[in-house]
Amino acid sequence: MTHTGAVVAGEQELLAVALPFLDAGLRAGDLVALACPADTVALLSRELGARAAAVESEPRLNLLGSRAPDALTACARYLERAKDSASGRLRVFSEVDFGPDPADWREGQRFDAVTNRLLGDEPMDIVCVYDSRRLDPSVVDSVRATHPTLVDERGRFVPNPAFQDPGTYVPSLPLPREPVEDGDPVFAVDDARTLAGLRHQLGAAIAGIVPDREQQEDLHLAVSEIAANAFRHGTRPVSARVWAGSDRIVCVISDRGTSYGDPLSGFVPAHGLDLSRGGMGLWLARKLWDHVDVLPSPAGLSVRLSTRLR
Repeated sequence: MTHTGAVVAGEQELLAVALPFLDAGLRAGDLVALACPADTVALLSRELGARAAAVESEPRLNLLGSRAPDALTACARYLERAKDSASGRLRVFSEVDFGPDPADWREGQRFDAVTNRLLGDEPMDIVCVYDSRRLDPSVVDSVRATHPTLVDERGRFVPNPAFQDPGTYVPSLPLPREPVEDGDPVFAVDDARTLAGLRHQLGAAIAGIVPDREQQEDLHLAVSEIAANAFRHGTRPVSARVWAGSDRIVCVISDRGTSYGDPLSGFVPAHGLDLSRGGMGLWLARKLWDHVDVLPSPAGLSVRLSTRLR
């Protein structure tokens, strides 16, 4: 995989990066896809003219249309399809928009980093464009840490000496408390006696906060798996806290274990697609909650889940 970042400031600079990249893919016989907001897709389609018919649009290839595990699944499906293209390669032009708040930015930065490890050997070329007019400066700055290649001011693809290994970069991201955590939790237990009992209590707490029934079930499924991880792989006592805000819910599951050491876990199932083998707790959490922070410390491990209410 080649994973290239480009910082632009407006349509003309975006086109100067996108059009040669897309043209090269079409000429080579790649499977070519856009993972961009609708206005950028429309702009590029106009510029490509008749050739736009050969370019697909799939926002789920990045975080515009999905959470990280689903974006990686979409990439896997496109890579499978790319095997039948003339070149056997996938080419993706992606415009970055991680969302409206710093917790969203953190998830996006993690995603951009881990793709280097999880997709590094795949036959694909990705250009990620960061529009400095749309994005917070901290998001724009992150391009240098998460992309092995950059587009320079002359439009050349050049090695990036500031690139950081994902195993170093992901744990370095700040993990501030959610503001709602400064208030009293609506549910708290410091030494859950059984996994079944904790699952039941968490389900009741979530049902009292989340109005949408489908979202209730999704959140409960994922937090139950995190609780199961704490009981099965952590060190007791296991504790839990749930907070409710005006538009979000936050849940923290903690245990005293200190053996966690994989900052890239949970973006794909631990044992592949055979979910009967387990190893899907963090993966389900990343699929079903907006934000997942793994917080190791000398006192133990906490997993913080937060999401907006529908």
